[in-house]
Amino acid sequence: MESANGTVKVECVYAEHFATREQARLSITEYLAYYNTERLHSSLDYVSPSEFERRRRAGNKCKEEPAS
Repeated sequence: MESANGTVKVECVYAEHFATREQARLSITEYLAYYNTERLHSSLDYVSPSEFERRRRAGNKCKEEPAS
């Protein structure tokens, strides 16, 4: 979690000056949507967190199916 927070600060917050908290909230919300669905992560074999989770769940479903 610390790594994700640090990335948000570096890539989204530090380069900006927000006039209001609402502006900051909207910008961070948009960035988090990008971070989770589009940004590739080297620690996840260069896929997004949502794609990594989708693949993990698909793999678990295959393992949970009873053998015939």
